[in-house]
Amino acid sequence: MDTTTADPLVGRLLDGRYRIESRIARGGMATVYLALDIRLDRTVALKVMHRSLAEDPAFVRRFIGEAKSVASLSHPNVVHVFDQGTDNDVVYLSMEYVPGRTLRDILRERGRLPAREALEIMIPVLAALGAAHQAGMVHRDVKPENVLMTDDGRVKVVDFGLAKAIEATNQTRTGVMIGTVGYMAPEQVITGAADVRSDVYAAGIMLFELVTGQQPYDGETPMSVAYRHVHDTVPAPSSVAPEVPPLVDTLVASATAREPEHRPADATAMLVAAVDAHRMLPRTTIPPGTGPVMSHSQPLAAPHATMALPQGAYPGPGPGPGMAAPPHGAHSGAASMPQPAPAHTLVQPRAEAPERRRGFRPNWFLVALAVAMVAAVGVTGWYFAQPEYVKVPDLIGQNLAVAEKNLAGAGLLVRKADGQYDEKVAEGLVLSTDPAANVELEKGSTITVVLSLGPKRIVVPNVEGKTANEARAEIAKAGLNVGGVKRLANPDVERDKVIRTSPQAGEKLKEGTKVVIYVSAGLTMPDVGGMPKDQAAEFLTRQGFQVQVNEVDDDAEPCTVIAQAPKAKAEVDKGAQVMVTVSRCQSDIWDFFRRHGEARDDEQFALVPGVIGKNVNDAKAELEALGFQVRVQRLGGGGVVQYQRPLPNSERPAGSLVYLWQ
Repeated sequence: MDTTTADPLVGRLLDGRYRIESRIARGGMATVYLALDIRLDRTVALKVMHRSLAEDPAFVRRFIGEAKSVASLSHPNVVHVFDQGTDNDVVYLSMEYVPGRTLRDILRERGRLPAREALEIMIPVLAALGAAHQAGMVHRDVKPENVLMTDDGRVKVVDFGLAKAIEATNQTRTGVMIGTVGYMAPEQVITGAADVRSDVYAAGIMLFELVTGQQPYDGETPMSVAYRHVHDTVPAPSSVAPEVPPLVDTLVASATAREPEHRPADATAMLVAAVDAHRMLPRTTIPPGTGPVMSHSQPLAAPHATMALPQGAYPGPGPGPGMAAPPHGAHSGAASMPQPAPAHTLVQPRAEAPERRRGFRPNWFLVALAVAMVAAVGVTGWYFAQPEYVKVPDLIGQNLAVAEKNLAGAGLLVRKADGQYDEKVAEGLVLSTDPAANVELEKGSTITVVLSLGPKRIVVPNVEGKTANEARAEIAKAGLNVGGVKRLANPDVERDKVIRTSPQAGEKLKEGTKVVIYVSAGLTMPDVGGMPKDQAAEFLTRQGFQVQVNEVDDDAEPCTVIAQAPKAKAEVDKGAQVMVTVSRCQSDIWDFFRRHGEARDDEQFALVPGVIGKNVNDAKAELEALGFQVRVQRLGGGGVVQYQRPLPNSERPAGSLVYLWQ
């Protein structure tokens, strides 16, 4: 069953401003609706409190005060509160509409998250809580259900101050704890009091759940879980999921200390610790797969390695420009080669016995040394000439400035391509890169970045006063579809000309959305069937018609309209001739009722009160309370009774039918 269609608030204009379009979600304290703020022409989320809360004056007073405080909190990771109001029995908040999912939805889908990803969610959550704490506010109900993940990757925290308003209700006076027991700090369980460190505790529990996929405590009843929060120490996440790094264990342990004074002072202090932990978590880089590459820690084997120079034969200079000296006790590829001897060492053997040389007798030591040097230079040159590879960072969802900074840090260049429209990625954020994230490239390569132009929206053109065909062409040219043409009676707009469209001119719609055109039918013939003769004639004359009345014998109630020409709803011109046919009037109305078996001589009669000018609903209720049946017919009025039959102060048998025209 579609619960939205059964919801009485859907379709209602709340407080004369918010048109409720559909129901988004229903929780324990409120229902959230998608609505259009017709005053500012923007989509909002309306959080409507459940009736049991709205009927509590203490809650309403506290709720209004908390709403004003939260509305003053402006932070990119906080769902902004626009407005608060009441409409009869409805108490509501108007908030920023954030399309996406809750963190709870993501946990249900994925089970648990890697430590880095969990911290990347917690950091903006803590930033939002920190801003609230510095403004003197406490959330009191931090949990994955109150964290929204937008379609373009942003993190938003919702429901600041709502739990505090709930504390003012009668519900708390019966011993009910306000909050979610799985995330409650020990002091909340014991005393019901909560401060900024209670939010820190709940954030620590949420981090535990993100990296393990479960809460630290479970039990058969909420009270058993609450007992464990008071008396147990939250276990290390790695005891549940061994791959969780110690840095996260430490962060969770600090945030969930049983004594508040042992926790970070507020969410900002925990934020600093979370950022440090994220920064220190290791990254794994896969080396390029373009062939064998030797590590700097592995010595390169040279030809004729068995021939070594005496120790100290080549002290050698230090590293040349651009080459680092090998660390003490280690060997670089070049350093493991036999080193060439200084010039004086090489010349001396030749000078000692020049006269003994007959013919060419090669010095095999020098030959071997030369070969070794050439081999060393060749292999070393190959090694150091290998390009340095880097991974393309994931830039999706970042703004251009951040993306350029991340690429520069990786040693890559950026080229900005033409933007593209996208329904999920906000305008100005990175939509795609070429090559994509995690592809390995030579350092210095260029990455093409495509920025999102945001969702493509088309403004509904203003086609008022045009013909239907002209309006069709203009709407189609704009990139929208015509959802139909409907005719409406409108004496003020020339027949066959456009009155308006739905959605209205100026609204921004998705490409291809259907737009309905409303065309004027000019003046249409009102339906006066069943009206008393004099009332029908008066009404038609006031509408500008020339009225002719024809009385005939008929079984209908005397002096009431039984036919009209032109027929009801026919398109007519102002000043047209109208013929109304009425049943013949007679002085003894009771004779008519007796003949039709609707009255007896001994029957009691009731006086029909005059309700002309009253609200039609009030008039109907008044007549039904007197035992009359009521039928309401529409003449195009605004909910006020214009005519009635029987006439005011007429007598009728009990249970008679009374007609009202509005």
